[in-house]
Amino acid sequence: MKYARNKISISIAGAIAVLLPLSVSADASYDALKAQVEVLQKQLEKVQEQLEAQEERSVTKNEVKVLEKEIVKASEWQTPNTLIHMAGYGDVGYEKSYGDDDDGSFRMGNFAPIFHFQYRDLVMLEAELEITVEDDGETNTELEYMSIDFFLNDYMALVGGKFLSPIGQFRQNLHPSWINKMASAPPGFGHDGAAPVSDIGFQLRGGLPAFGNVRTNYAIFVSNGPTLEFEDGALEGIDAEGFNKDADGDKVVGGRFAILPVPSLEIGLSGATGKTAVNKDDGDSIDIKEEGNRDYDVYGADFSYDLRSLETQWLQGLGLRGEYVKSKVGSTDKGEAASAGAKWTTWYTQAAYRIPSTQFETVIRYTDFNSAIDSGDQKQWALGVNYLFSNSFIGKVNYEWNDGIEPNSSADSNRFLFQLAYGF
Repeated sequence: MKYARNKISISIAGAIAVLLPLSVSADASYDALKAQVEVLQKQLEKVQEQLEAQEERSVTKNEVKVLEKEIVKASEWQTPNTLIHMAGYGDVGYEKSYGDDDDGSFRMGNFAPIFHFQYRDLVMLEAELEITVEDDGETNTELEYMSIDFFLNDYMALVGGKFLSPIGQFRQNLHPSWINKMASAPPGFGHDGAAPVSDIGFQLRGGLPAFGNVRTNYAIFVSNGPTLEFEDGALEGIDAEGFNKDADGDKVVGGRFAILPVPSLEIGLSGATGKTAVNKDDGDSIDIKEEGNRDYDVYGADFSYDLRSLETQWLQGLGLRGEYVKSKVGSTDKGEAASAGAKWTTWYTQAAYRIPSTQFETVIRYTDFNSAIDSGDQKQWALGVNYLFSNSFIGKVNYEWNDGIEPNSSADSNRFLFQLAYGF
């Protein structure tokens, strides 16, 4: 730096020496020459000040290394090894049942935060909480699912923990309120229905390599078995909501395989088999330990067809889907519970139509649920009009015509529902 400053000083001095004789030879006046020298001196002083400031701003090699390390640390946040993501949904609304003394009530449906913690492309932990408010005002918190997903390759993941049942489509893909086109689940696809809700165990899931335009997806699982509810000498229902202990000691094995012959059409088949046992007696009239294990089988079929890919404009807003599930429990000659077997069957079909150039959508759904007990049987027509404020914020107005065996029961009472659902 000092060498550069001296060099500049010499250059300026040389310029003065050159200008001086030129000025004299040109018969310039003394005052003009003096003014030129003063200007050159001021320029020299400015150059010296700039050089001194540059020297003050210079840093040592150690300071440069420290700065480089800080830059490297900052870049790690731009490409982190661990990703944390939060999603979920919530809904609120209004519900009124007809056929009894219900005057209608505003309802907070649920708040369901979903957490994802992923390490590179190797493993991810995912979990969903379901927070609801009961009729008496109590807050109830449940673990909807929690699993560790180990990505074995591009076509397969090993999933362990509590996961939504792979039987069918509704429970594992459609039940969140901001995805479900209706404000309620189809009868038989909720708790104590024909379709399993969740399992605790392990599963392999993914998709096979595409063959032309044909794609596939699959899930194969092994889990703890469900339990049976016994009341008044009959099997009341199947409780298939993921237990941390296998009451019957035998595991359930099953899965689902789906094919997409074209991108807009998916057809799936699913099933599971294993053992189950009575683990709940509302009347406390039997010794549960004496009850024998029973055969347990469930199978189903589902389809979804999205017509938005069609060229016909008035059909582009139409979506069709349907699902069938049957659960069957075998008989037993042990214990005091009902020795005969039982079965639960449900199916629904649904059509949703997005009105072109609007945010409105109409939905119609028919469901037929046959329970092991007559009072649970229900046939339902449901009609809805939705308004899509955005892709994840939807308003729904529904009316259900319910037909059950017992008059004025929940299975026989018509209902009006209003719901606002938001997914994030």
